[in-house]
This record gives sequence, structure tokens and C-alpha cells, in this order.
Amino acid sequence: MTISSPRGERPSRLRRSIAALGGLALASGLCIAAGGTQAQAAAARVDNPYVGAGVYVNPEWAAHAAAEPGGSAVSNQPTGVWMDRIAAINGSSTSMGLKAHLDRAVQQAAGKPFVIQVVIYDLPGRDCAALASNGELGPTDLPKYKSDYIDPIAKILADPAYANLRIVTTVEIDSLPNLVTNTSGRDTATAACDVMKANGNYVNGVGYALAKLGAISNVYNYVDAGHHGWIGWDDNLDASITLFKQAATSQGSTVNNVAGFITNTANYSALKEPYFTVNDTINGQAVRETSKWIDWNRYADELSFAQAFRTKAIAAGFPSDIGMLIDTSRNGWGGAKRPTGPGPKTSADAYVDGGRIDRRIQLGNWCNQSGAGLGERPKAAPESGIDAYVWMKPPGESDGSSSAISNDEGKGFDRMCDPTYGGNARNGNNMSGALPNAPVSGHWFSAQFQELLKNAYPPVTGGGTTGGTTAGTTAGTTAGTTAGTTAGTTNGGTTAGTTNGGTTAGTTAGTTNGGTTAGTTNGGTTAGTTTGGSTTGGNGNNAGCTATYSPNSWNDGFTADVTVKAGNTAIKSWKVTWTFSGNQKVTSSWNANVTQSGTSVTATNMSYNGSVAANGTTSFGFQGTYSGTNGTPTLTCTAS
Repeated sequence: MTISSPRGERPSRLRRSIAALGGLALASGLCIAAGGTQAQAAAARVDNPYVGAGVYVNPEWAAHAAAEPGGSAVSNQPTGVWMDRIAAINGSSTSMGLKAHLDRAVQQAAGKPFVIQVVIYDLPGRDCAALASNGELGPTDLPKYKSDYIDPIAKILADPAYANLRIVTTVEIDSLPNLVTNTSGRDTATAACDVMKANGNYVNGVGYALAKLGAISNVYNYVDAGHHGWIGWDDNLDASITLFKQAATSQGSTVNNVAGFITNTANYSALKEPYFTVNDTINGQAVRETSKWIDWNRYADELSFAQAFRTKAIAAGFPSDIGMLIDTSRNGWGGAKRPTGPGPKTSADAYVDGGRIDRRIQLGNWCNQSGAGLGERPKAAPESGIDAYVWMKPPGESDGSSSAISNDEGKGFDRMCDPTYGGNARNGNNMSGALPNAPVSGHWFSAQFQELLKNAYPPVTGGGTTGGTTAGTTAGTTAGTTAGTTAGTTNGGTTAGTTNGGTTAGTTAGTTNGGTTAGTTNGGTTAGTTTGGSTTGGNGNNAGCTATYSPNSWNDGFTADVTVKAGNTAIKSWKVTWTFSGNQKVTSSWNANVTQSGTSVTATNMSYNGSVAANGTTSFGFQGTYSGTNGTPTLTCTAS
């Protein structure tokens, strides 16, 4: 990563990159046959995978975000792809699997350096201190974790078709720190964490994941390191780093399998606290010793914590070229309650509470926090020792349900997600600060997304529901747009077109790698045209909606994005139908219920994207196979 300027390749990383390919130097431009597809040049190992690279925009998240009022202003931001259960690896008829995401990343990359972020999150006895994120595997299911979860993921990531991607893996959120802070001898102990400490399956599971994934030359492992409000105290931090090294050297792994660490994943700790430090004094006493908010913590914010963590990890034996990631997806804390200067100096509590950016009731609150906002946008090498600011937790995905909800994902109900809950030892017996009416963790939570958008800092501008903005990607493909036209380029999706009263006129130039939307829109009626291998439009006079089809084909496979646009009246539900002209077969889909009978295909809305504002849009997509010619079908859209 960059400290003040890009650092050169360090010997430790270069050596393990060469070893991973049997001694063949990656820099030589080695090409590897990609299982019948065009050969890929293996990506040279780099110090910081984010520098000089695009980052994958998840089309499923982008469609959710773009469908929200104002959401198109951020729907082009890269977010993590969460493998939070075994079924997520292959995906389903309504969700993309890992291979589908990687295929899409290759398309978005368009031959340029490109990062895709994958969250590894299914340890046995997962999250022993928070029921909302409990997993499907029991405490003793380490063999299943290895054979049914890590091994299949490693096999997919090692496919030569993805050799030119920089695959960033975030390894097991909220696991190892639990063994330090939530086991016997602490007021915060839980019986489940005692079990996981005793059986060693967190340590061994993380070690196995690091070993298997670290053997793949273009994978960069970042181990989760909690956040400053969890392990920022001296006794917690030193013990945690010792435990991380134990995990990194278990199950055949070494510290060289660790590219770095990530802090604040799926949490809300402020990036910077500009109006106080832990060493400030009030009435002759250090606020670290007297402020209830700080409570002897050594750090006040995530940036200072992450930089100090890196220094301590290197001192403990991790490679000197490790970098840090900080999740800034929900730590902006903007809005009317954001302080503009220090608090009054009448007492340490008044001083800190009046000036702190983080507006949580208590530093230990972690579930769907009221008043939170989007933080710094993803950015490479923003500060010394920091590889990137990332949105590893996709904004708008719930932390946990506000009440018990039956589900088949192994996720429980945690009272910390209940806005009426008075707290426990882990949050100092304070109110939870959670938003009401939240769904199961990982499911779309519109109210949370709107809260994050409203309170974003830096503030979000643009992104009206009928504007001409595009959730473009670095490959020039479109992942959920509002009305407008897209001028795709080989290195980014940019928007071209003019908007007049919510009606966009313009045409789209296709990309060298893609199918972006080409058409002229007038009063909700789309006349489809094809420019650069793009799309056709649906019947704009058909029952209040139109549908635009944007395919991208390769050899015997393809994906397609479909944008559904309401007419001059809002709609509550929609259905898109078409007939393939050849032997195309839909294999997976997202953001719609897609069924196929012979050559006839029907797509209907999901529960969360059926309602579309007048002249507004939503989108869905699918992946398929074909042979011969992949003709573009004519779409019919009906709405109610």
C-alpha cells in the first residue's frame, strides 16, 4: 500500500507470489489457459491491490440502492460480496453466486487492473457474542467448514479465468476478538465464546482459510481486527494481536498469507474525531481517565487505531508491508447533530460528548444505529499505512432483525437490535440505539439506507429519483440506473444525456466490452436501437412500463441487465416477458423472480422493487448459457 507515496514490491510478497506459481515470475507476462476460454495473463502481485485499480460494483446491491429515492447518487460505489453461508457460494434463482460475481468482475475490469472484495464469513459457532449474526455451522463443525465452505471457495477463486483479478478477501468478521473480550474472566463473557475458545475452532478455521486462500497468487487476505471501540484498550489490543498471529500460523498457514487487516467492518466508529484527543486535559485530568465515552481507551477513532494496530502487528512478526482497510460505509455521522467544534470545558464528559462526531448512545452499540450516515467514499491509499477506505458492509443491508423472525439462514434474534432494549454488560447497560422494524441481517432495510443517505458525511449530492444518473461501473456496464442515457467507456461508466422535466433524450454509445443501454426515451416510450452491440427496448405504451435489455456475451455464456421504467404514473408491480430466438437458458438471476419454459421467459418483481415512482426505474439481471447466436429478444412490460 502507499504510505506517503506508492511503495515498491517487498521481498516477502514477491517470494510468495513466485512460489504460488511454481517459481514462475508473474512479471514475465505468463499466460494460463482458462478452461476453454481465452487465456488470461496472471496478475503480478502488488503491494497495495487498490492502487491504480477499479473496484467491483455489485449489481445486486447497486439495483437496491438505485431503486431508493436519491440512491442513484451512490449506487455506483463498490461494496463487499458476502459469502455468509454455504448456499451463497453457488447462489440461487434469485441471487448471484460467487462465480457469477467473478464473471461480472472480469467484464467490469475490461482488461484493466481490478479488485473484487469477498467477505469470508461462516465460521463454526459464528459470532459467539451476537445472536443476530450467528451462522449455520455448529461449534464443532470445523470439518464441514473446511470441506463444504472454504475448499469450494478456494477452487472457484483459483480458476485461471480470474487470474487477472485482484481478489481481496476479508476473513471472518467478529470472530477472533471475541475470544479475548467475551470469555471467562470478563464481565462481557458468554458461554458460547468460552466454548469456541476451548475447542480452538475459530483459530483453526481462520488459519485454514488463510492457508487455502493465501496459496492463490492473486488473493489478498485481510483479517478482521474489530474496531477501536472493541479492542482499543491496552489489555484487549495486545492480546488480540497475539491471538491473530496464533491463527495466522495454524493449520499450515504463515504470516505471509496475511496482506493486512480490516477494522470497523459493519460498524459505526468514526473515522476521525477532530475536536478532542484522549490526551486532552480538563480541570487538570486527562479525558482518557475521566470521560465515560473514552473510558481509558487508548484511541478515539478508527484512523488512529488502524495505524497503531498496523505498527503493533508488524512488531509482533507480521510482514512489514501489511496494510490496513477501514470500513467507512456507515461511520459518516453527518446531519444536523454533527458537532462543528469542541464541547464545553466544564467537565470531561461535557467536553467529549459535546464534540464527538460519533453520536451513538454508547460505543458498544452495533446494530442498525439511528442517526448514522454514509462515510468517506471508497478510496485507495488515503492515509499513511491505510491501503483503502472501503464499503465492505453494503449500506442498507440490515445488521439484524428488531424482533424474532424465522429464517433458514441460521440467523438469530439479538436484543441489541431491539430499539426498546436497555442493554447489557457489552454496551454498559445503555439503550441499543437501533432503528425499528429491521429485517433479518443481510436483508435490504430501506429505512436504514435512507437514514445513511440523509446523514452522509461527506454529504451526498445528486441522485434524484428521475434524474439522468447512472450506476456505472469501471467496465462501462450499467448496474441499475435512473432515467438517462449512458455513454460507456472502456474505463468507466459515465453519463451522457440531457433531462427535460424527467424525460431524457439521448442515445448510448456502446462499449468495447459490453452492452450498455442504447435507446431514445421520450415521455416513457422507449424506441430501442442498437449501438456498439447493445439493446432493444420494450413497448412504451404497454400498461405503464417499459423494459430495456442490455446483454454482454462471451463464448458460451452471457449476462443481461434489464431496466424497468415506469410511465407517467407510479406502479406497484411489474412483469417482463420475452421469447429467446435461440437456445439461451437462464441459469441464475437477481432482483427478480425469473422462470423459463422452453424459449419463453417471465420475470416478476421482488417484494422490495415492485413499487416504482412515476418515470422512475428499477432493474434486475440474470446469467445464462447459449451456443450459436445470442440474439436480443423483444421485451414486453406490464404493470399494475
